[in-house]
Amino acid sequence: MLRAPPHTPRPLPRRPRQLRPAPRCSNDASPPPSPQPQAASGGIRRLVLQPEGRAKLDPRPDRDFYAFPRLVTHVDDGFIATLTDLYRERLRPGWVVLDLMSSWVSHLPPELKLGRVVGHGLHAQELARNPRLDRFFVKDLNTDQQLALEGASFDAVLCTVSVQYLQHPEKVFAEIFRVLKPGGVCIVSFSNRMFYEKAIGAWRDGTAYSRVQLVTQYFQCVEGFTQPEVVKRLPSAGGSSPSPLDALMRLFGVAGSDPFYAVISYRNFKPM
Repeated sequence: MLRAPPHTPRPLPRRPRQLRPAPRCSNDASPPPSPQPQAASGGIRRLVLQPEGRAKLDPRPDRDFYAFPRLVTHVDDGFIATLTDLYRERLRPGWVVLDLMSSWVSHLPPELKLGRVVGHGLHAQELARNPRLDRFFVKDLNTDQQLALEGASFDAVLCTVSVQYLQHPEKVFAEIFRVLKPGGVCIVSFSNRMFYEKAIGAWRDGTAYSRVQLVTQYFQCVEGFTQPEVVKRLPSAGGSSPSPLDALMRLFGVAGSDPFYAVISYRNFKPM
């Protein structure tokens, strides 16, 4: 007679252990802060200007202020020569260039054969006189910052002695990033001259150093621009001390050489 094998009790299934939270090192029972989301490439990381920094002494629309053409240069010959040399160094033949906030002259090297130059400004008559522009459009960037231009379509964007008038630079620089090709360059140049009543408060009340830092932050507030590079050419003091009258006139920007500043950055990477 066969005997049944002795009964072997089946082990009970193990209950999953409940994970207990690690003890906190402090008495604060609030949850840890969640990480801040990263801005997408070309997105605005943060605002640079406070409301008072955007304000102008003359609140009229800029189109009214520029109702009549100003066919003059706003900086001296030394500044223009330095800027043209910088363009000669940084721009390449065949490139497509956007001259933002332009006028009747672009200061591009005469021998540089570019593929196409598109101009933007506030006065059609001034832009029509610019021999380097293949086409142009008129737009007030303080009322509408969006550029009706195809994305990733320009090798370079230039902005000459005009950045001090932008009331919403964060949005404008985000648009510059959008229209630049990957590896494209933006060159923003300026001096100490301005239409005082139309410059924004952060610029009017600033120093040469703070204005350079301001433009640097305009680039840095947009995700994807490379670390800005600063180029400076300051007038030499000369061998003799200036007279009190010379110093006073220099203070008001009507004597002496214009200092040159440029802040340069690239979309995503700087080509080798």
